[in-house]
Amino acid sequence: MSLARTSSSFIVRERTTPVTYRRKMFFWLLALLILCHFLWNYKRQLKIADITDKYIFITGCDTGFGNLAARTFDKKGFRVIAACLTESGSKALKAETSERLHTVLLDVTDPENVKRTTQWVKDQVGEKGLWGLINNAGVLGVLAPTDWLTVEDYREPIEVNLFGLINVTLNMLPLVKKARGRVINVSSIGGRLAFCGGGYTLSKYAVEGFNDSLRRDMKAFGVHVSCIEPGLFKTGLADPLKTTEKKLAIWKHLSPDIKQQYGEGYIEKSLNKLKGTSSFVNVDLSLVVECMDHALTSLFPKTHYAAGKDAKTFWIPLSHMPAVLQDFLLLKQKVELANPKAV
Repeated sequence: MSLARTSSSFIVRERTTPVTYRRKMFFWLLALLILCHFLWNYKRQLKIADITDKYIFITGCDTGFGNLAARTFDKKGFRVIAACLTESGSKALKAETSERLHTVLLDVTDPENVKRTTQWVKDQVGEKGLWGLINNAGVLGVLAPTDWLTVEDYREPIEVNLFGLINVTLNMLPLVKKARGRVINVSSIGGRLAFCGGGYTLSKYAVEGFNDSLRRDMKAFGVHVSCIEPGLFKTGLADPLKTTEKKLAIWKHLSPDIKQQYGEGYIEKSLNKLKGTSSFVNVDLSLVVECMDHALTSLFPKTHYAAGKDAKTFWIPLSHMPAVLQDFLLLKQKVELANPKAV
């Protein structure tokens, strides 16, 4: 009997051992994942030691993200050089900030203006170099169906958002390399998904490509390059009234054939569609500035930052989906044409 018991108990142990082993492996793996998550978050929270002697240059500071960034980083103690397009924007910003902050008038599409500004910045920063370059200046341009547009309608957003950004970066890059600093390019979810016709999304797709190549080229110099991809935000850039005015101006010059295809009520219907997506629009601009802050001050900045709930939960995930699903969801937001066969 004892042998039978021994044999029986031996058989039971043989059957339960693999189950016990798998359970132990599962708990060890879970513990490892929790530890990695903790270390990853801890790593992301590590900050640079001192910011009071660090210079940062921000474009597009008249309004919006750039304006808030300039005011925020000035309060934090950075030596901010804020580039504004207009004299009124410059004066208003100076009135709200400390004496540390300097403003300069800059049109990023003017090569000579960019060169003069770079020399002025070089004189300001001296041997310290430029810790941060934030390329924020941008325009929306005309958002309209592609067959409404001419090549000139594409030119402005590409000149400002792409060539202006590249020109500023190439001129300021020696100063950033001297400081082993940071370059932060403000792109858009429009650089991940072409949600509309016009030059805006084209320019942002190109910014993403420039950002990636620059990041890899600058790694050997100790320069970190980050890209911020904001979702839909309530700023002067995305003012629906201005967007509609531009559409109406183009509509007036369209051929009778195209007007017949789209229908006289197309623009009004488009506006009604936009009103239905107002819940997607972010109003807290600090979400973008927080991304800039992390990219400037973290010892381990991210390569890409998604800003806004819509970017994180809808646009960025959708950009990884098959094209057929992207088309289905985005086309649902478009207005049905009156007579597309009238060609």
